[in-house]
Amino acid sequence: MKHNFLLIVILFLLSVSGCGKKESRAPESQGKPSIDFAGKKMGVLLGSVHDSYARKNYPNAEIFQYHTIPDMIMSLTSGKVEVAIIGHVTLKNIMKKDDRIGILRDSLYSNPLGCGFNKESKTLKDQFNSFLKEIKANGIYDDMVSRWMIKDIYEMPPLESQSKNGELKVGVVTSIGFPYSGIQDGKNVGFDIELSRRFAAHIGKEFVPVDLVFSSMLASLKTNKIDLAACSMMITEERLKQIDFSDPYYSSSVCIIAMKNNIGKEQSAKMGYVDNANKGKQVKKPFLKAISESFYNNIILEKRYVLILNGLILTILLSILSAIVGTLIGGLICFMRMSKKKVLSLTAKFYISILRGTPVLVLLMIIYYVVFASVNINPALVAVIAFGMNFGAYSSEMFRTSIQSVDIGQKEAGISIGFSKVQTFTHVILPQAMRHVLPVYKGEFISLIKMTSIVGYIAVQDLTKASDIIRSRTFDAFFPLLMAAVIYLAIAWLMTWALDYVEISVDPKRRRLTLS
Repeated sequence: MKHNFLLIVILFLLSVSGCGKKESRAPESQGKPSIDFAGKKMGVLLGSVHDSYARKNYPNAEIFQYHTIPDMIMSLTSGKVEVAIIGHVTLKNIMKKDDRIGILRDSLYSNPLGCGFNKESKTLKDQFNSFLKEIKANGIYDDMVSRWMIKDIYEMPPLESQSKNGELKVGVVTSIGFPYSGIQDGKNVGFDIELSRRFAAHIGKEFVPVDLVFSSMLASLKTNKIDLAACSMMITEERLKQIDFSDPYYSSSVCIIAMKNNIGKEQSAKMGYVDNANKGKQVKKPFLKAISESFYNNIILEKRYVLILNGLILTILLSILSAIVGTLIGGLICFMRMSKKKVLSLTAKFYISILRGTPVLVLLMIIYYVVFASVNINPALVAVIAFGMNFGAYSSEMFRTSIQSVDIGQKEAGISIGFSKVQTFTHVILPQAMRHVLPVYKGEFISLIKMTSIVGYIAVQDLTKASDIIRSRTFDAFFPLLMAAVIYLAIAWLMTWALDYVEISVDPKRRRLTLS
């Protein structure tokens, strides 16, 4: 009895001290950190599990949230953040392009990945789970994992497309990059893409990718803008409250990364970093050679110029159509604002106050995810409506002040020679008002062009989105952004030139000077 009592005491002391205890793996999303990043700048992907993990386990770190992985990596390499949290599989492709990045802590935690579904789409989810079991049994799944995850073969096999049962809208995030999802030769490719394309063919539907930012994925699912989300989304209890998940189709471990030149012995001792013996050194290339290589990698390789051209065309169309819609709305609101009827005047004032006080991005998201939540509408059309409404609020005030700037004697003179009120406005007031409004209108129109750069939040692939997609493949921080800036500048210059021509045509004095 005495020996038994002593044995119990010894076991109890061992359990308290931790001796003899096997090291256990941290449960999903709950890995216990062994490094204190107090006061350090840490980058995470907005809306990801990494975001919530960092806030819970590193409360004293300064968390910076990014909409895309390329933005986060660019901030890391430029020194804007000191460390970042990222998945192992994605990191492997990034480190091939930039050997200056090293791992501080390996296998931080691990979570299963699943496809997301609306809670009302139980039938579709069951069909996917059945399909997943089938491809795991017949060897297709193992072949996919071997090609994309192990051998790094980033090529899509030939797959038949079917549309006898309609479309399958799949939410993807091309900025995640390979092996999960990316753009190659103008086409969506990757492990997630192949998986969802095979599923679409399995149920006899046409695969339709909807490229979103990661933080918009849950909202798109809940409002039925997409049928399923295939974006390497980790299955968590918090997300299960909002959407349903398929059976896990892969498991991803997560690590903390930093620049290798910051992971020296002294820094390691101070911060508890995992030491990396080989520090990445970037060899400086001649300027012209670096520019030519960037041009080839960002424009020519994989036909990336197609993305730029398509984005450019869409940006111009959005700008022009939004300006037309906004001008028509502005004219109507101006008429109501100047009406002697209080109901019309107060309504116009309220519209102007609300639209001018609401950020355009918020307005865009409200119209897409709230107003048209249950309507199957092209997101580009939603963008035209949102930008048009915003532009209309500003243009209405421009029209009103321009009309009021015309001397009242001009109106009296028109009526005195026999014109009606409408004829007086059309032939006397309006031409003079246009000369006053065009310089201001021109500036507002240029702002509208730049404003279209936010449409990527609702899956519209404009010029900025095309630049983001290219950066997700090349991780070039300089060329894609500079290229987008130059193209926007060229568009603004062309549109300004066109409006200058209109301004000259309505101003007799300037027209005479130009002709002379």
